[in-house]
Amino acid sequence: MALLLYSLFFAVVVLSTVAYYFRHYWIHRLPIPEPLYTRLPTTFREDVEAGLHSNNFNLAENIEAGDSRSGLDATAKKEVQRIMKRRGVGFDEARRIYMQEAFKKGGIGEDGIPRDPKFVSFS
Repeated sequence: MALLLYSLFFAVVVLSTVAYYFRHYWIHRLPIPEPLYTRLPTTFREDVEAGLHSNNFNLAENIEAGDSRSGLDATAKKEVQRIMKRRGVGFDEARRIYMQEAFKKGGIGEDGIPRDPKFVSFS
């Protein structure tokens, strides 16, 4: 009986060591939940520090002018940060994806024309 317990213990130790050593091959497959709470930036300066800027979306003028507003929209910031983290894209691409999803929810096509069948356009 003791031999069986020692063998089982040794097998668990060996398998645990091998799993730990090769964890970079399998760890990304685990369903690890996102943190329940992440603090969102509240000023333009914190938005820049959080990576919510680019050459096309420059917040430097707001910072230099001492803009006292609270920064970008909180719900949009949260969603853009989630897209950046999950898809591994930059700020501009995440902002584009966010806007396409918002347009789709609002019934607007990718070309910017409403999908309403009653819509009439004169060009």
